[in-house]
Amino acid sequence: MKVAVLMGSPNDQSKMAPATATLTEFGVEADERVMSAHRTPAVVAEFAATARENGYAAIICGAGMAAHLAGAVAANTTLPVIGVPLSGGALNGVDALYATVQMPRGIPVATVAIDGAMNAALLVVQMLAITDADLAKQLDERRG
Repeated sequence: MKVAVLMGSPNDQSKMAPATATLTEFGVEADERVMSAHRTPAVVAEFAATARENGYAAIICGAGMAAHLAGAVAANTTLPVIGVPLSGGALNGVDALYATVQMPRGIPVATVAIDGAMNAALLVVQMLAITDADLAKQLDERRG
């Protein structure tokens, strides 16, 4: 089981690191990648369109300001997409929150709090635990 952790810029790595760390803690392979909905839209679309056949179970997307990465990914896959709006810029992440959460009908993006990368990973683990008793047990123990 593999989860993509995407970010719009290499500068976002420190804010997205908790997602990778949390997935790893649960034994879920995290594949970190940098790709931009604005600078490399064809790369984003191709990755998302082939993610299921390439073995991904879900995709976590972190981006700031205009934050279109999660929406661009969701438009090209039926896998669960979790958006992490990232702080920064003049509005300190509120613009990213609105950009991530305001998706059109039929293209859902689950959205966590600004800089909520750890919660994005926990949400993915909870989804995977629906059919994985070991992950469910690990979640129970973590909350213990």
